[in-house]
Amino acid sequence: MSFRAQILGAAAGGGLPQWNCGCNNCNLARSGAIPSQTQSSLAVTANGSAWAILNASPDIRHQLSQSRSLHPTGLRQLPLRSVLVTNGDIDHVAGLLTLREMQPFTLFATAGIHEVLAQNPMFDALNSAVVARETIALDTPFELAPGLTATLFAVPGKVPLYLEGEQVQTDLIGDQTVGVKLATTGKTAFYIPGCALLNDDLRARLTGADLLLFDGTLWQDDEMVQAGLGQKTGKRMGHMSMSGPDGSLAAFDGLDIARKVYVHMNNTNPVLRPASAEKAQAEAAGWIIGQDGMEIT
Repeated sequence: MSFRAQILGAAAGGGLPQWNCGCNNCNLARSGAIPSQTQSSLAVTANGSAWAILNASPDIRHQLSQSRSLHPTGLRQLPLRSVLVTNGDIDHVAGLLTLREMQPFTLFATAGIHEVLAQNPMFDALNSAVVARETIALDTPFELAPGLTATLFAVPGKVPLYLEGEQVQTDLIGDQTVGVKLATTGKTAFYIPGCALLNDDLRARLTGADLLLFDGTLWQDDEMVQAGLGQKTGKRMGHMSMSGPDGSLAAFDGLDIARKVYVHMNNTNPVLRPASAEKAQAEAAGWIIGQDGMEIT
């Protein structure tokens, strides 16, 4: 068994370029000066022939077409065994509607996330007679794909935007936002595309990991405000920023993790520019900036 992860989409919701955004990054991506990135999704396998997808982004059709390892092996035979969603955000569940063509796989999620999906009748397009919906309890290992064990755990976050009320708790601990521990052949990897802060429980859980793919939404907390693109900070959206005293670069400094990769990056994040000083600073701190198509073994 040999663990492999392929980043299907490295960007946050909207992708790069975002369809309605004229920021510097988006214009550079449209011109081909920097690579475009699709929305947040990861494929993993322990044997190279049976795969699981973590988060089904709105770009899933394009992502699957670009990933030769996930192409059909027959008329209706696929290497895809399961899909796991880590929260109910649109950029993580909308792709389920693309996977509605009567293709068998198992859909894993917590009870809270399954409830969100069940409240929207559009997701009934995933025929329950074909797509099995499995409810996973927190901190309970299960087989995600052959030879690959997964465990879901709570991380600080918030409910999806479309479920927000007048009062929003952005560091809520529950089953609405989860991280994933992946284990095979004595190795451990973690996938956490959304996280509001690194608390003591999460710090202890991640210590000694072989691989971490972590929330890299914004470089600085008020990035979108400064760019004139919105009024929400990273904290308000339930995401840690990379820089600053409360950012992930500082929080993870000195933590024993063999490889650290940023995923789920907003279209405004300067680390998406290959020659930026911010990307160089993140790499100097031991981080890899994820990109579409990147494979990690």
